[in-house]
Amino acid sequence: MEILAVSGLTFTYPLCSSPAVENVSFSLERGEFAVLCGATGSGKSTLLRMLKRELSPLGDKKGTVSFCGTELSRLSDRQSASAIGFVMQKPEQQIVTDKVWHELAFGLENLGTPPDEISRRIAEMASYFGIGNWYDKDVAELSGGQKQLLNLASVLVMQPELLILDEPTAQLDPIAAADFISTLRRLCSDLSITIIIAEHRLEDVVPLCDKLLVMDNGRLIAADKPSDVISQLKHRSEIICGMPVAARLYAELSGSGSCPLTVRDGRSFIENNYCNSTRGLPQASYEHSNSAAMEFKDVYFRYSREGRDILDGLSFKVYENEIFCILGDNGSGKTTALSAAAGLLKPYSGNIKVFGKKLKDYRNRSLYRQCLAMLPQDVQTVFLKSTVRQELYECHADISALPYDISHLLDKHPYDLSGGEQQLTALAKVLAAKPKLLLLDEPTKGLDAAAKLNIIAVIRKLRDNGVTVVVVTHDVEFAAVCADRCAMFFGGRIVSTGTPNEFFRQNSFYTTAVSRMTRGYFDNAVTIDDAVQLCRLNGRKES
Repeated sequence: MEILAVSGLTFTYPLCSSPAVENVSFSLERGEFAVLCGATGSGKSTLLRMLKRELSPLGDKKGTVSFCGTELSRLSDRQSASAIGFVMQKPEQQIVTDKVWHELAFGLENLGTPPDEISRRIAEMASYFGIGNWYDKDVAELSGGQKQLLNLASVLVMQPELLILDEPTAQLDPIAAADFISTLRRLCSDLSITIIIAEHRLEDVVPLCDKLLVMDNGRLIAADKPSDVISQLKHRSEIICGMPVAARLYAELSGSGSCPLTVRDGRSFIENNYCNSTRGLPQASYEHSNSAAMEFKDVYFRYSREGRDILDGLSFKVYENEIFCILGDNGSGKTTALSAAAGLLKPYSGNIKVFGKKLKDYRNRSLYRQCLAMLPQDVQTVFLKSTVRQELYECHADISALPYDISHLLDKHPYDLSGGEQQLTALAKVLAAKPKLLLLDEPTKGLDAAAKLNIIAVIRKLRDNGVTVVVVTHDVEFAAVCADRCAMFFGGRIVSTGTPNEFFRQNSFYTTAVSRMTRGYFDNAVTIDDAVQLCRLNGRKES
């Protein structure tokens, strides 16, 4: 049964000359799991919001969106609110109460649901999602993964038939993201809920979906089974570079037959088609500078006197002119450490040095004058003006010197940009400070794969020009390609460090899909380039 039908949908924002969504048509059946992907700013978020009446943006709209055969505007308020659920990218923007249990009850209370039914539905939903252990907690105490799971449960408790999600895993660590996506697949199977999810992290979600929708400059250019879409678009490098590693390897090596999507299928593709007499690639040794750009020594920090230590004896060094990526689960203390390094939080014990000088010895904000700059996780906090042009003018940013193009965004309000566009604009502001030490908190959040490659080029160029870059990230593929050294953060401490090859080939979960796919067949493949090179060096097996 068709549950969602979009026909000839075109939408243009006020004062914009070109449409954000242009002539989009597709349909979804009950119980289908669809993934919507495309470049940053291609119109994904706009399209999703137009599927939820209460969130539809203002502007010029043409075409129709129908839910169960009824145009959205003709749905009753109750049906529109409860039958179509929406989970946003940032959980903090959707949570409206102070307690977990109250957040679960909030939607049902507003629908006028009887108290006994509210209690029954909440108990069932809390049990389904394993929320019982933190049912009575303040939402402020939850990790990012818990908040996003709470958002999902709060929407599902109203028993929607269509669930829309806009990059819900953007702020989750790799394990939490995989668990979240598996939960969505289970909802399709268990409850026949129709799901459409916009994502840039496609490694885990594409193999599970029934339909892959690809947008390009506001147009829907493909809508079919994932393997068919990838085969159709395998010559579009800017699209294929974001697909699961197995599919990218298949495209790079001009594979034949069915396109592999999972790590298991990718492993079979390699073993069935390529020899492994050459097991590994020679690894260049990495030698860091002798001078530390940033140093933590026995640093302790907690947010309240009665609370636990978020930084628990943290000690590590980042050397000049290196790219240092910090990975770890949500709530492990990564962002806290970055904020402490930027002087935004004050530890109660230990020392932090920047270029050999203690933070307390930087007087009159000298720390921030061509020395240290930080791009926060919530980039909206750096925007103060009504247009991008004004934002960049205020900080004397040279647009022409940027290695990526944001000239088409200059006359837009920063809050009207997509998540990825906001990220690029905020980075331009931060780079205008010309720092020697740059701290980046999730710089690839909301970016498509092609934009990530641009960011990698930016970061490498900065390093080559003498800038030290410290990156907190959940994006293991990004870290594997970009970093000089990687570190694992756990329990308020750095528990391991190493070059990307050393770091990722030893990990089982915090590792790349290539490493998981080739381990035991090749010895030290971590990136897609490693795998492609080894396959070509070994050559194809004789049939």
